[in-house]
Amino acid sequence: MKKLFLTIPFLAFLIFFQYCSAPKNENMNQTDKRKVTIMSLDPGHFHAGLIHKTMYPQVDSTVYVFAPEGAELDDYIKRIAGYNSREESPTAWNIEVEKGDDFLSKMISKKPGNVMVVAGKNDLKIDYISAAIANGIHVYADKPLVINQEGFQKLVKAFEAASQKNLLLYDIMTERFEIASQLQHELSMLPEVFGELENGSLENPAITKESVHHFFKYVSGNPLVRPDWFFDVTKEGEGIVDVTTHLVDLIQWEAFPEVILDTSDVQMLAAKRWPTSLTLDEFSKVTGKTAFPEFLEKNLKDGNLEVFCNGEMNYTLKGKHAKVSVIWNFEAPEGAGDTHYSMMRGTKANLIIRQGKEENFKPTLYVALLEGQDQALEDVVASTLQTKYPGLGLQKQENGEYLIIIPDSYHIGHEAHFGQVTEKFLEYFESGKMPDWEVPNMIVKYFTTTKALEMARE
Repeated sequence: MKKLFLTIPFLAFLIFFQYCSAPKNENMNQTDKRKVTIMSLDPGHFHAGLIHKTMYPQVDSTVYVFAPEGAELDDYIKRIAGYNSREESPTAWNIEVEKGDDFLSKMISKKPGNVMVVAGKNDLKIDYISAAIANGIHVYADKPLVINQEGFQKLVKAFEAASQKNLLLYDIMTERFEIASQLQHELSMLPEVFGELENGSLENPAITKESVHHFFKYVSGNPLVRPDWFFDVTKEGEGIVDVTTHLVDLIQWEAFPEVILDTSDVQMLAAKRWPTSLTLDEFSKVTGKTAFPEFLEKNLKDGNLEVFCNGEMNYTLKGKHAKVSVIWNFEAPEGAGDTHYSMMRGTKANLIIRQGKEENFKPTLYVALLEGQDQALEDVVASTLQTKYPGLGLQKQENGEYLIIIPDSYHIGHEAHFGQVTEKFLEYFESGKMPDWEVPNMIVKYFTTTKALEMARE
């Protein structure tokens, strides 16, 4: 492992340098002026369909799909057909499907589009990405791009190849567009209220990000049917390298906005993992399968399926202590859903996101002032935040914390965030490049998650 710490910072710097200095070739300039045409490769995860919940002026209405036959492809087609046929703001996607096990080679040989969207089996994703980049195709991929350190090494090479070919490789970070996270980000950059981010400690981190997810839930109003392979962590990835991708990304984005990070900035201190146990009835409810498949028998214990989907990591980023944890339960209580908790501890205030019953399970931001700077908080909300986010309010609670009142119109929901991220990708596509910090920080993000898994397995 010592060799990794020596070589990866240099590779990250090399990739960043190439992104900044590589001249734009004629093909890239021509691509920038064309419409984006999407090729969806093996859309095995419902996120592949969510980016099509809206239309985009820059994107051709025909989507070329290359995938094996099966329920996952059928679900993807059905999902988009539902968007096309809905009464309110129907979409107008035209789906052209190429079926067969040779879907990757067909996409590369025919190449009817210029952007590959991939959301499915995470163990194969990096190989799909590498093949697309090698053949001059931009990549817009669902997280996580990789699920282990072997995949991480491939990812570094894929970014290097993308840089050389002036291609975009971008992952879908929806949580940056969640309103409570955006406001926490904004307030953390206002020293008159927040001060500076504490260094924290292992016992009391400067930043904490926790999320609770559920195997059975509703998406676009319908019960979500998950493929059976989703419960095989060798394919999906363990929880500590999957959902945590969002949380690690938020920590980097909030603690060091637009700062170019390096893997040498990360020190992994502790990490652990543990399973969620599913009965056959629960597994059947979410997959539609009446028995555990043979490839999951290795994970059975006392007749139940053990899925290592839970994890926790403690690390420092540029000396700031961070804690990330993810928990998967089978089903949320009535009226609840996936939840998020976050705290940023500043020298003058703590910024806390809660999403419990008291918040009606909506992400809600609270500000706990440490130096009595009430007037400063009122001033920045009135002069800064309300200008950017009209309608925001401020309400002092009995415990002394301030509630940031967020109008319902800003709570657009997780599914709508896919459209917002897609518009950001299209903005980068049109300009021909991403911000200088995006690629180095993606490298750091996946180094962090895969390093945590390595430590948790020790």
